[in-house]
Order: sequence, then C-alpha cells, then structure tokens
Amino acid sequence: MHKIIFAKFLAVDVKKFIIEAPKIAEKRKAGQFVIIRLKEGGERIPLTIADSDSEKGTITIIVQGIGKTTKELNEKEAGDTIQDVVGPLGKPSHIENFGTAISIGGGVGTAIAFPTAVALKEAGNYTISIIGGRTKDLVILEDEMREKCDEVHITTDDGSYGEKGFVTNKLQDIIDSGKKIDFVLAIGPIPMMKAVADVTRPYGINTVVSLNPIMVDGTGMCGGCRATVDDKTVFVCVDGPEFDAHKVDFKELTNRNKSYEFLEKESLHDYECHNEKAFAEATTNK
Repeated sequence: MHKIIFAKFLAVDVKKFIIEAPKIAEKRKAGQFVIIRLKEGGERIPLTIADSDSEKGTITIIVQGIGKTTKELNEKEAGDTIQDVVGPLGKPSHIENFGTAISIGGGVGTAIAFPTAVALKEAGNYTISIIGGRTKDLVILEDEMREKCDEVHITTDDGSYGEKGFVTNKLQDIIDSGKKIDFVLAIGPIPMMKAVADVTRPYGINTVVSLNPIMVDGTGMCGGCRATVDDKTVFVCVDGPEFDAHKVDFKELTNRNKSYEFLEKESLHDYECHNEKAFAEATTNK
C-alpha cells in the first residue's frame, strides 16, 4: 500500500498527488513513469512521474480524470492509499546541452514535459516552454515552469488566456523569429504531437515526443503498447516512452489507441451510473 500525502485539483478533472514511494523516488529520472493499481483486480494505468523528493521518499503524479480508473483515483484524498505503484519504468529522457530547447505541453501533457524541461535547464540549455490548453482553466504548472525555464509562453484555443491559438502557432512564431532551435519536446494529445512534428520536420529540428499507448504490464511482455517507429515495431514501455517525432507512425498509434474505445466508454458509463445511484440513495436517506 502507498499512502497519499497530498491531493489537490489543479484544474477541472486534473489533480496533483504526492505519494509515498521511497524506492521509486530514489531511482526515478526525468521521462520515466509508474504503473498504478488502485485495488485488487483493478485496472493498471501508466502515469508519468512529474517530480520526486528522495529525502521525503515521495513522488508526484498529475492525473486527468478521463476514464473510470482515473476518475476513481481523482476521488481519493490525502490519507487514502493506493494498492500498487510500480516503477520507475521506461527509459529516462535523453538529456544533454543541445543549446536552445523548447518543451511543449498540451493540457495534462505539461505535467509530463515538466521534469524533462527541468533536466534540460540543469544541463545548461536555454529553455523555452510552451503551455497549451483549450481554455484558461486547463492551463497547469505555469508558475512551476516560469520558475525553471528562461521563457514561458501560454496559448489557449479560445483565447481566454495568453495567446489565442495552438501551441504549434507559437512554435512557428519562434522559428520565424530567426531564433535557432536545437531541440523540441512535445507531449500531449496525439494530434498535437503530430502537428508539432509537421512544423519542425521541414527545418530538420531534433524533435521528440512521449507516447502513451494502451499499456498493461509495463515490462514489454503483454505487447499492448506496440507502436511503429522508423518502420520498426517498438514496445513503448521498455523502448520508450520517448521517440523521434519524425519517425512515429501517428496514424497507426491513433487507431491502436481506439481498440478498446467501446469498452472504455461502457466501463465509464457503468461507473458514473453507480455513483449517481449511490448519491441518490444517500440523499434520500438523509
């Protein structure tokens, strides 16, 4: 069992957790992830380690409640426990002094980009962060990024905060300004990562994306996280999760991620119906 030390919503359906996991905190590096299971027989879900404190023996994860298990996790509070937290898994981010490095986070992808942005700064890079969200309420970790990066730019789809538009619009603006860009990291929804790759490809800019396909065991045995990179099959959990963005087959990745879409929706529907019924019964009994 792993105790939750801290729990707080950062945005709508996006919650930050600090969890006791001393062995993971001691060994984790930027770009790695954990797989958690809330209870016996529960679904196993991969979550990137956003931060850690080896002295306190804790790790930080940021969770967007989309499916049944993530919504169930976001109902937990400080003092509650999680059955299993396994990690650190995956290969750490490749960090070196590239020169000027841009970290792009779309939605909760900002939480995944954050530790790598910090590591890039510590390696001596001039670091630029582009944070995107559909609306102002979905922009997260702005203060943390501003503390660690040399420049931070905010974009929102509806223009409610920062610059109106997509992260790719701002990326193109920076490229068009003549600033030499040596490295780009993009993390977020698949269409966003593909769009970033399409922007940087003509300029030959070294671009990396962090993939999050369907994943079960996190050790390369189940094969659920297969993806095609450079016309070769990879297992994201052990070969990644970070890959050359210009070599990823995003179309196949999108299709594979939809494999269990019906079952996922059915599970979420049953969960929400159960919660509504329980709430109605509790209200009636008062």
